[in-house]
Amino acid sequence: MNIRDDLSWRYQEFLDETYDCVDRIVINAYFAMGSSGGGFRVWWQRLFGTDEKLDDTHLMRFSGHFSRRIHAFCAKKRIPLIHCGRKQRKEEISSSLLPDAPEAPGLFAVIVGKAPASLREVIRFRNGQIHIRQKKSLSYANYYAFHIMDAQWGHVIIRFCPHPPFFSQIILNGHEYVARQCTKKGIDFSKDDNCFTRFSNAAAFTSIADSMNAPGVVGRLAKVCERWIYSCCLCFALTTDEQKRSGFRYSFSVYQAEYSRNLLFTRGRQMEQIFDSIIDHTRAALNIKTIRTIFGYKCRPYHRDAHGKPPRLEAKIERPAWNLTVFKIHFGKLTAKIYSKGERVLRIECIAHNVKELRCGCILERYEEIINALREMVEHFTQVLDCVDASFIHNDLLRQWSLPGTFHGYSVAGIDVNAPRMRAVTQAFVALSTRKDGFRTIDLAKIVNDIFVSQPICYSSRQAAYDLKKFRAKGLIEKKPNSLRYMVTEKGIRSIVAFQILREKVIEPLLANALSNETPPNRKPQPKSDLEKQYVAVQQHMSDLFKTLGIAA
Repeated sequence: MNIRDDLSWRYQEFLDETYDCVDRIVINAYFAMGSSGGGFRVWWQRLFGTDEKLDDTHLMRFSGHFSRRIHAFCAKKRIPLIHCGRKQRKEEISSSLLPDAPEAPGLFAVIVGKAPASLREVIRFRNGQIHIRQKKSLSYANYYAFHIMDAQWGHVIIRFCPHPPFFSQIILNGHEYVARQCTKKGIDFSKDDNCFTRFSNAAAFTSIADSMNAPGVVGRLAKVCERWIYSCCLCFALTTDEQKRSGFRYSFSVYQAEYSRNLLFTRGRQMEQIFDSIIDHTRAALNIKTIRTIFGYKCRPYHRDAHGKPPRLEAKIERPAWNLTVFKIHFGKLTAKIYSKGERVLRIECIAHNVKELRCGCILERYEEIINALREMVEHFTQVLDCVDASFIHNDLLRQWSLPGTFHGYSVAGIDVNAPRMRAVTQAFVALSTRKDGFRTIDLAKIVNDIFVSQPICYSSRQAAYDLKKFRAKGLIEKKPNSLRYMVTEKGIRSIVAFQILREKVIEPLLANALSNETPPNRKPQPKSDLEKQYVAVQQHMSDLFKTLGIAA
């Protein structure tokens, strides 16, 4: 088994396998010359020899010509061409149109839908000069989604805008690519929706999945894009001769990317229990305000036959309802989430909704750096989850916190964990620990002020900088090199969360009930989880100890 993080190592006795895989990839295809007004005019002159007819009317005619050609082609080849409304789910329509023989490559469906588009407008002045610019307001235009079955990448989607300069998006799926390569190399596997639930040769499978970030993958991505975008999409807007005469060539950049770490559990029920435990431990600590729960119908069979496969009859006949909980954290246009996938797969996933947020470039040649940045995000997220889920306090740590320390040769005060301000700061540190790129003093001040929103307390960035020195002197916070950002250390996360649990779950309830163990009137006892029952038992034992020592009534 390939163990890649502490969270997987801690639960390895419940796991069958683990694997990493690049999931969804969205690549922008754009005509670089047409992105500026001057370049667009030069392209038009190459295409028509003059710019006398360069106006809004002739620009709009491209869309009409494209529509007539694609409708005639689909009617001749008997390819479904469907116009979708606002509330129709295009992915559901495309899944119902998948060919019965997926090994046969080619176009199998075209789905049309309206979407905002940045169109060009031409302004002609009286002196004969021309100004070409993007329209200030977004216009809705028909986008044509070409659904293609590729021999290597499986289901490929190309969203094509028929208005010059013909902006397009190519959508690929890493799991589809891995499945095709496994079939080609004779590796037996089981796939449920968009995740693998079983594979025969773990080493060979992992090698194929890791090849999505190996040298040479950029060439494969460019090849699949160029293989279909010219022959299947652009040919309806510009003929091959017009493409050569005008010098129209696409450039490619990565727009969105997803990277996931998948934990394959032996039994689905064990996965549910562990996942619920992780959520119970980390929700309050990470300051998660909302957890989205999706209700659906499916079964989690855990009785298996001799070959390790779940029984089909049980899956088809008994369809109990179960709750799929998505634990999601947003920061900007980046998302980290953990959720169950399929019967017994726990997926930890990081998504870059716009790869510019990763600050490593977005051209296709930077693809490997983009995936490496997402993998580091996944590893950082799993480390934070493991630290929060398995927190502990070192011996004599609380006493050391309260003692004065030294920072860069200067004396700084200790950390008074009983002060409301310090408790709010520690809560903010845990909430900020999920940020891979760290946080600034202004970020710390903002979260602390959110905690004190109901109190007349103003926490400034200057106070945040002073408190950071205290925690840095104790080794709980560290500064990123050559940056003004800070990171919470692994020791800091475990210690702070352990102290928060000890205070909130044991000390405060114990002190609140020290004088009375009676249940408040007119309040029905609420059902407790296993973890809450353990906390209640600890509180009861501590209360008995206090009575024995004579410090409680």
